Amino acid sequence: MSDLIRISRRRLLASGGKAAVFVAATGIAPQFIRPGRAYAADALAPGMIGGPTGFEGAERYQYGADTPEGRAIEAAKALKGAGKAPAKIVLGLSDGSIGQLTQPFPAGAPSIKELWEKETGIPIEIVGLPNGQEFTKTMQDISTKGGAYDIYSTEWNRLGDLAETGGIAKLDDFVAQYKPEWDDPKTGYVDGAKGVSLLNKYRGSNYGVSLDGDFQTWVYRTDLFGDAAEQKAFKDKYGYDLAPPKTWKQHGDIAAFFQRPDKGLFGSTDLRNQGWGYTNWYQRYVSMASPNQFLFGDDGKPLINSEHGIAATNEYVESLFHHSPDAISWGWPEQYGNFAKGGAAMTCAFSNLPKFLDNAGNKDSQVTGKIGSMLPPGREIDGKLISRSVLWFSLTGMVSSQSKNQEVAYLLLQWLGSARIYAWMSANPGGYLDPFRLSDFSDPLVRQTYHAYHMDVVRETVARTVPTINYPGATAFHNALDENLMASLTKAKTAEQAMADTETEWKKIARRIGEDKLLEAIRTNKEAWPTVLDPIS
Repeated sequence: MSDLIRISRRRLLASGGKAAVFVAATGIAPQFIRPGRAYAADALAPGMIGGPTGFEGAERYQYGADTPEGRAIEAAKALKGAGKAPAKIVLGLSDGSIGQLTQPFPAGAPSIKELWEKETGIPIEIVGLPNGQEFTKTMQDISTKGGAYDIYSTEWNRLGDLAETGGIAKLDDFVAQYKPEWDDPKTGYVDGAKGVSLLNKYRGSNYGVSLDGDFQTWVYRTDLFGDAAEQKAFKDKYGYDLAPPKTWKQHGDIAAFFQRPDKGLFGSTDLRNQGWGYTNWYQRYVSMASPNQFLFGDDGKPLINSEHGIAATNEYVESLFHHSPDAISWGWPEQYGNFAKGGAAMTCAFSNLPKFLDNAGNKDSQVTGKIGSMLPPGREIDGKLISRSVLWFSLTGMVSSQSKNQEVAYLLLQWLGSARIYAWMSANPGGYLDPFRLSDFSDPLVRQTYHAYHMDVVRETVARTVPTINYPGATAFHNALDENLMASLTKAKTAEQAMADTETEWKKIARRIGEDKLLEAIRTNKEAWPTVLDPIS
C-alpha cells in the first residue's frame, strides 16, 4: 500500500499537480492581506503569556499560563533555563505539511516554527518525509535504532503496530502532568474522551497526539445539480428531484445520469485504486446495519464474509461503470486534477479539496464557486438513515522511544495539537494538516480557508465517521482486504471469493498477533464508532 501511495503523491509533486495545489494554497493568502488592519493585534492581549501577534484576530490564538499551550511553553522554558533542554528537537514530517509550520500566516504573523523558537529558545529541525513514506521511514528508524528523530509523524492507525515494537514512547505521565485538555467539551476532539481514545491511545495509554483530520468528505458540482435542464431531465428519467444523494441508491442513479465520458464528465470519482479505494468500500459496508455493520464481532470473529460483506463488494465493483476507465489506477492527485477540470459530478475526498479547488487564486481550477458539500450517502434501515464515512491517513505525532528529549518533544506536540495553535496552523494554506477539533470548525480563519459551507458539513461528517482498523496488524489486515477488493475490481475473483479469502487472511493475522490482545483492541475501537441515526426525509 505504501508504495502505491508514494508513487501517487510523488507523481503529484513531480507534475502539474504540485503547482496546482501550491498555487491554490498561495492564492488563498491574499484574502487575508489587509495591511491597514494588520497591526490591530501587534502585542499580546492583557493576561496572555504567548501566541502570535501582528494580524487582526491574533488574540484568538494567544494563551495564558494556565492553558495547554501556556503550560507547554512554560515547562519548555523551565527546562531550557535549567540546562535540561536539547540543542534542537528533530521532527520528521510529511513534505506536504511542512509549509504549515514554516510559512507565516496570515500576513503579519510569525510562522508556527518561529513562534515556538522565540518563546522557548529551543530550535526545531524539520526533516521532510516523502508523502506516503512516513510509516516506512519511521519503521526504518526504529528497526535500525537510528535515533534520527525526536518526533515521528505518521498515519493515525499505526499507533498499535508502533507501540508493540516499543519504538514510540508512552506519554501518560506527561499527559497527567501537563493536562492537554484534548477532551474539552468546547474546543477538544469530537466525541470528547472517546475521540481522544480513538486518535491518541492504544490499549488505554496515550502514545500519540493527533495533528490531522482526514475525514473522507463528499462534494458535488453545484452548477450541474442547480441546472434547470438537468433537473428536468433527471426527474423525467428517475421520477424524483435531482439533489445531493442521501442513499447509495440515489447516488447510483445520479452517478449514472451524469456519466458522460464522451463529454469529459464522470458520474462519481470516489477512488478505487489500491491503497486508497478501500476507504470507499468501508463506507458502503459499515452502513449496512444499524447503527453500524462492524468488521469484527466481540469475539474477534471477522464479519466481512457475510451477506453484507458480499453485497458491499458487489456494489463497490458495479459502481466502477460511472468512473473513469482508468479508475483503478487513480490516486488522489488524479482525482483532484480531474475534479479541478470539471470532470466529475461527485466525489469523496480529503476535506481539503474545496480549500485547494474552490479557490480564486487557483487559476487552473474550473470549479471555483461551483462546489458544494454533502453528507455521505447511506441506507434506510428500521425507519432511519444510516450515513457513514471513514477516517483514513490523518497524521499523528509520536515521541520516539530513542529520543533523549522525550519531555520537550511531548511539550512541542502538546503545543502544536492544542486548540489555539492547531486552529491557526490548520487554517494556513501551506500544507495538508486538516481541521478536526471542535474549535477548528468555528474558527474564522479555518472557515475562510476551507469555506464555511464545507466546514459545517465536515463537522457533521465527523460525527458519522467510523475508524479504520487501528490495532496491531492494522497494516496486514488492510493489505489483505485491499488486495482482495482489487481482485474483485479486476474480475480475478468474485465478491464471494474475495470476502472468503479476506476472512481467511484475517484469521491468520489474528492468530499471529495474539487473539487475546486483539479482543481488547477491537472492543476499544468499537467504542469510537458513531451512533448518529438520521431521519428519512
